[in-house]
Amino acid sequence: MTKNLPVLLAGASGLVGGLALEQLQQTPRRVLAPTRRALAVVGPQLHNLVIDFVNPLADAALTESSRAAAGALGAYICCLGTTLKAAGSRAAFEAVDLDLVLRLGRIARTLGASHAVLVSSVGADAKSSNFYLAVKGRAEQGLTALGFSRVDCLRPGLLLGPRSEKRVGEALGQRLAPFYNPLLLGPLRRYRSIPAASVARAAVALLDQKTAGVFTHEHDAMMALAQA
Repeated sequence: MTKNLPVLLAGASGLVGGLALEQLQQTPRRVLAPTRRALAVVGPQLHNLVIDFVNPLADAALTESSRAAAGALGAYICCLGTTLKAAGSRAAFEAVDLDLVLRLGRIARTLGASHAVLVSSVGADAKSSNFYLAVKGRAEQGLTALGFSRVDCLRPGLLLGPRSEKRVGEALGQRLAPFYNPLLLGPLRRYRSIPAASVARAAVALLDQKTAGVFTHEHDAMMALAQA
């Protein structure tokens, strides 16, 4: 469906996004990576587009910059994600994990992308009473409604890997993961912690899938894709 066509990668400065960028740079695909600050990495196929997303003209500028750098896109990989604590408010959290996810999705569609891969969260559900999970579920629904031929929603549990910022609760969970993961059996396996590198590999591996539709991938499916 999108073999070797350029990819718009959102969240390239984050944990999963940075690892996905490493994976993509091992392929022939050009990568457009819009970020607020310049990335430390470079590459012949990488176009890092530094954008002030708060600027009202940001979307138009990004669309034109992307068109000039790569022409038509094949896919959109979204690894955006923050926390309520880091965002500072529910509105600020939604601005990243919902609004920006969909803004960039619309730009990707405008540039011809037919495939979207979204790193979401285990338990994502637009009708959930949990604010975080409800926002993640709404992002999945919103992205699906944009008209991509194929949408893949990855739903990892706790991500294992080094963060650039401190997340105390997450750090504790990472240390405990080897002890509680084996206890999560049957339907609970989807809540197992997972290496961020495996999620990134799964996201990039999905670009080679051709079947149209909307697909959800939880722990075991992501591990299988990462190891394929």
